[in-house]
Amino acid sequence: MSLITEKYDYQEIKRESINGKRLYACPDGNAVASVTTILDKTKDKTHLIAWRKRVGEQKAQEIVTEAASVGTRMHKYLEDYIELGEWPTPGSNPYAQQAHKMASQVKENAMVDVDQIWGSEINLYHPKIYAGTTDLVGQYKGQPAIMDFKQTNKPKKQEWVEDYYLQLTAYALAHNEIFGTNIREGHVFMCSRDLQYQQFDLWPDEFDAWEQKWWDRVYQYYDKHA
Repeated sequence: MSLITEKYDYQEIKRESINGKRLYACPDGNAVASVTTILDKTKDKTHLIAWRKRVGEQKAQEIVTEAASVGTRMHKYLEDYIELGEWPTPGSNPYAQQAHKMASQVKENAMVDVDQIWGSEINLYHPKIYAGTTDLVGQYKGQPAIMDFKQTNKPKKQEWVEDYYLQLTAYALAHNEIFGTNIREGHVFMCSRDLQYQQFDLWPDEFDAWEQKWWDRVYQYYDKHA
């Protein structure tokens, strides 16, 4: 039985390619950039470029591809659990087993505090500006929140994950705009390959500061890509 409590009429938003750009075709008739595109095009990539040079382009690509594969599988286990209400069993593939262990860490550490789920893999948009997909919308310890699952090759420091906070903020603002909510809280539930669980929390008293940073990035993006 699904763990979802249907509270809002979430609609699927199709993605389309326009002039070589991947855009979301929103219900209001506008095609807009995704949250991840805006963040990617406006971030400082100095460290990323240096890392790719250090390990070599081919090795870097292998690491990125493998991480994406494990991350996708981890997400799928959690999505299936939310959709069906039963904890899935892993396949025999070693990547699948690894992802299943990571998903289990998220379930045991985070999902116990998620006391209502309104939707999973939800498409959200802010009219004429941006759109994106969040893993989870619902209540965390009784408070409305945006929640995202993340995998990482090794544990991260808080100063490395500024874009995660901006992502949560962007989705909260979009949800508030379309559904008239007042979500000012978000949580990233993360597990590393060595099964260390981490959580990054966006609390209501920090929301305004992150909102300002998010809009700064949006303006920066459209200034270059209008």
